[in-house]
Formats: sequence, C-alpha cells, structure tokens
Amino acid sequence: MKHINEYRDPQLVRSIVRNIKAHSKKPIRLMEVCGTHTMSIFRHGIRTLLPDTLTLLSGPGCPVCVTSQNDIDAFIALARIKDVIITTFGDLMRVPGTTSSLQLERADGKYIRVVYSAADALKIAKENPSKHIIFLGVGFETTAPTIAASLLMAQETELKNYYVFSAHKIVPPALDALMQTNGIRIDGFILPGHVSVIIGTSAYRSFFERFQIPCVIAGFEPTDLLQAINTLVRQTEAGVPELVNAYARAVGAEGNLKAKSIMAQVFRTVDTTWRGIGRIAQSGLKINEAFASFDAEKRFEIPISNSYEPMGCACGEILTGMKIPPQCPLYKKRCTPESPVGACMVSSEGTCAAYYRYADQSLD
Repeated sequence: MKHINEYRDPQLVRSIVRNIKAHSKKPIRLMEVCGTHTMSIFRHGIRTLLPDTLTLLSGPGCPVCVTSQNDIDAFIALARIKDVIITTFGDLMRVPGTTSSLQLERADGKYIRVVYSAADALKIAKENPSKHIIFLGVGFETTAPTIAASLLMAQETELKNYYVFSAHKIVPPALDALMQTNGIRIDGFILPGHVSVIIGTSAYRSFFERFQIPCVIAGFEPTDLLQAINTLVRQTEAGVPELVNAYARAVGAEGNLKAKSIMAQVFRTVDTTWRGIGRIAQSGLKINEAFASFDAEKRFEIPISNSYEPMGCACGEILTGMKIPPQCPLYKKRCTPESPVGACMVSSEGTCAAYYRYADQSLD
C-alpha cells in the first residue's frame, strides 16, 4: 500500500493540478487511448480537477468495443456449430451482435464458457476431447502474447481440438488512422500503459515523427495521469512536441522482448476493421500458416448474414472522440448497463459504461 499511496498523495495531486491550471491558457483536446485510463480518470474524478480549457477524449482503447460487428456475428455463428464449446472473456458475453449475443446463445443451450485465461481454455480442451474448443481472441498487444503462448503449448502437446479465432488488434496503426480521420481534432495523446509494457516506447517512434504530436505514456494512478496531462499541456503551450515515457517503472524502450517474440512466431499482421474507424492497414493479428490447424477461421465454415450496427447507436463516434456518451440518443434511455445496445456500454472499459457509472450529472 505504501507505494500505491505515494501515487495518490493529495498534496502532490494539488501541486500538479495547480501547475496544469497555471500553464493551460488555450483550449486543448487530449485523448486517452486506453480503456483502463478512461475508467481510472472517471473513478478518481480527474475531469473535475481540470480547467475548462482542457477536454479529455476517450479513444479506441477498449478491445471489446472496437471489435467489428462482423467479428461479433462470427463468434455467435461459431457458437451454433455442433460439438463446439466457445471459451471467452466475460466482457464479450453481452455485446450485441446483429441479431443475437453470446449470452442469448448460451441461454438457448449453446456451449459457451467464460474463462479468465487461454490456459483455462486449454484445460477445457483436454477435458473434452470429443468437442471442438474455440477461444475467442479479442484484445490488444497486452493479451495477444498469452494467446500466442496457448497455441505454442497446444502444438507442443499435440492437442487436436483447440482453436483460436484471432480478432486481436495493435494500437500504433490506430493512432495513425485517428490523425487522418476528418472531423477529429486531437492535440495530444495519453498513450496506454499496459500495451506499452509489451511494445515499448520505440513502437510509437514512427507515429510521433510522422505527426509531431505530443505523446506521453502514462500509468494508472491519479498522479500518473495528472502528470501526463501536465506534460502534454506544457508541450502543447510551448509548441514543442515530444514522445515521453512517464511510466518508466513499468515500460522500457523496447518493451517485453520475449512477449514480442512469441507474438511474432504465432501471428502475422493484417488489415482489419475497427468499430468506429473502419479498415486500418496492418492493425490486426491473424494466425500464421505454421499454426493453421489451430485457426478457427480456417477450420470451420462460418455462415454470417449481413452485419450492421444497432440503429441510433453512437458507439463508433464515441470511440473516435467525435461524440461523448450523453450525445448519443440512446444513452440512459434504451441503452443502459442492464440492457446495452452498443459495445461501449457493455465492457468494463467502455466509455459509455464509465460515464454511466462515474460521471457527475452536470457533465450531461
């Protein structure tokens, strides 16, 4: 607790906030790219401490939220195949597809199990040799190495009934896409902490050099986030952008080399679709040919009808910072955590869920 308390020191918080207010002279729009940052900002009331000149935008940092509707529908189609057991992280269960959800499919008798890791899915595969076990791989660089490791283990142990549907995405190409999207104005980025632990500061270098926009990698405690905001404000006001690692206690220049090596062994980069942004070049991870026998997309025929977004849902615009949840016509009306219409209200890292749970009513 001692070290946690150091990053929540009220005196230090007040000092950083004073610095932010002293240096923030013009309107600045900063985007946090990580869903955990979004939740932490709300949980600690950081928005209420900032001057009116500062706007914090929540970006596409929730992996469940940015998973395309087509992929969600593919997951549901896989669950309907005979002798298949779907294994998935819990956030995916209630995400609405075009006509159903995994939760509804389970209620209808399909075999769908919530797991806490890919290791749990491997265990289920070993215990059910007559069934096909499919793990739904959704996430960023943070979780992708563990999924890759599960495929290495399946190959090593010659496990024949374990498969992965890889819908993994990688963060830096999405930053490029955001900067090139019409109607989006971002003056600086709070870069994700967990992802950066894996990919390292160097992974953002080409993006930074291309766009020359202030960027700070941040941790998740109040002083981490406030100091990142303070640094971004100073850079923006001075007109001198930098790429700064303010989370050096966890993030190195090159990241986790072993994790990156495992990912490179199992996955290849491909173009893929992000909800709200569209197709982004080389922003997805699919399974390499060497592991094709474990690739659910190649092993099973997946019948998918026309996928479409829920009518009236602004999740896509919220993920790009073009809207905030209260600007969605469904927010708190048809769309609530108990009865979600869009993915942004379902996930524990979703912006709509964060607003619903933490936002002061005056923000509406």
